[in-house]
Amino acid sequence: MNPDRFYSVVVPLYNEEENAPLLISAIESVLKNYRYELILVDDFSTDKTVKVIKDIAAPHVVLIELKKNYGQSSALMAGIDYATGDYIITMDGDMQNDPTDIPMMVDKLDEDGYDLVIGKRQKRQDNLLRTFPSKVANFIIRRTTKLNVKDHGCALKVFTNETAKNLDLYGESHRFITLHAHINGARIAEVPVKHHARQFGVSKYGIGRTTKVINDLILLLFNQKYLQKPIYLFGNIGIVAFALGMLINAYLLIVKILGYSIGGRPLLILGILLVFVGIQLFTTGIIIDLLMKTYYESQKKRPFNIRKISTF
Repeated sequence: MNPDRFYSVVVPLYNEEENAPLLISAIESVLKNYRYELILVDDFSTDKTVKVIKDIAAPHVVLIELKKNYGQSSALMAGIDYATGDYIITMDGDMQNDPTDIPMMVDKLDEDGYDLVIGKRQKRQDNLLRTFPSKVANFIIRRTTKLNVKDHGCALKVFTNETAKNLDLYGESHRFITLHAHINGARIAEVPVKHHARQFGVSKYGIGRTTKVINDLILLLFNQKYLQKPIYLFGNIGIVAFALGMLINAYLLIVKILGYSIGGRPLLILGILLVFVGIQLFTTGIIIDLLMKTYYESQKKRPFNIRKISTF
């Protein structure tokens, strides 16, 4: 690690009163010889997390308190927005990530010129409810993109400042930060890191989040291929549906001319339906294309509100 650089460590927290002191101490022991800031983003904890951090009042700590529980993606973005470091490091606040891996990851980014280095958890200490959806999502991403990363869910990451600032995280999309960066053109490396079992508190992850993961993954895959030109997706499907409908209707017209009745045939309904669906999909693509232009040209607003920022 370069002692002349400034490092920002961003950690979202939600009900981590037991882990917060351990986290602050662990980061301090690793980065005590470097210039750094530890940005703790409290996502409206209902326990004593905020009080514990304020009581410690560590000099490198910045505490950002959100006005309500927005979720991990928004909490991460709040911390990244505030961060001023040359490199921005993200990790979970449950002490399952090991801060001693940070220097190795920073050196990897520094020496090889990457924009993002992500950890690959070795001997992962999680139950099936967390590992199974993660494996499915990782497999789908590898098969549908050119990004060969095996553990997108690892929170321990090191970004260049520019790469982190260009991220736009909404919903549950923090799990696919690496894919976001890849879509933006980032050069990415994956390195093995340690992983520990949670000692205090309970996991905020349940099987109910699986559908959210799938939805966000589908959206990201759409963004990667069709965000700037959605007409290519909707238009192509619309053209195919319209063409099939017209072929069916042309066939039925010939049958009618030959003197056969077509009024009671389900094929007639299908042909008419495909024509209208094709027209509707094509026009939907045009509308979404116009919306995308508005999206790129309009001012972006963050999906969270900050109650207070404390420094010590």
